[in-house]
Amino acid sequence: MGVIIFYPIVDGILTSFQMRSFLQPEAREFVFLAHYRALIQDGVFWTALWNSAVLTGVSVALQFLLGLGLALLLKQRVPGITIFRSITMVTWVLPVIVIVIVFNWLVQPGYGLVNLILAEFGLPTDYWFSNTTWAMPLIILMHVWKNAPFFAIALFAAMQSIPDELYEAAEMDGASAIQQFRYITLPNISYVAMIMIVLHVLYTFNNFDFVWLSTGGGPLRTTEVLPTYVYKQAFDQYLLGYAASIGVVMLIIMMMFTVIYVKLEDLD
Repeated sequence: MGVIIFYPIVDGILTSFQMRSFLQPEAREFVFLAHYRALIQDGVFWTALWNSAVLTGVSVALQFLLGLGLALLLKQRVPGITIFRSITMVTWVLPVIVIVIVFNWLVQPGYGLVNLILAEFGLPTDYWFSNTTWAMPLIILMHVWKNAPFFAIALFAAMQSIPDELYEAAEMDGASAIQQFRYITLPNISYVAMIMIVLHVLYTFNNFDFVWLSTGGGPLRTTEVLPTYVYKQAFDQYLLGYAASIGVVMLIIMMMFTVIYVKLEDLD
């Protein structure tokens, strides 16, 4: 277990204090804090950190709100709701590459569905993944499209555990639907909601494949995030030490969220 988990972490931390090239990985020269001083002056690093924060914050917030809305819809006892519950999970089980291909086709100039609709209304068309304004919103949309159903199922399961007697008593006291949601539903799903939020913050902040497969960090680094910047430093520039220092910064941020997750687990 130590070899599998701790050795790569310790070696990564040590590498962040060394001048080490991917072309000659065995040659190591200690440079102590030089990489971290360079990080402070690296504008691309700060751009990638900001983009990671925006991608994570907006994606997880939208996933939670949409997932909560879907969970409330799934809770309704109407005809056909069982089939709808099954369909809801389809996007979550799709591989990331399939989602990227679908969205890439939708925004293709000339024959993409989005551009065909825009052209029908006389609006400008574009390959939107190469647009500096719309590239990041599209990546956020892919994250939301894939993960909101998982939020919905988890929150729906938490709602199912709430005794019906609570709602019946609230109705007898004249509580409105909004009051029942505020004082019964929300408090009883808050623990599951917080766990889901923390887990998806960890997943999204650390996510590489959505950005790399769709934009590669472009255009003009408007979608550059820390995982893609680490990859480019290590495998394009061959700067293993510098890439490791960015990885250590990511590790520290992830550890902060992990501590929050463990604290929430202890509250159970």
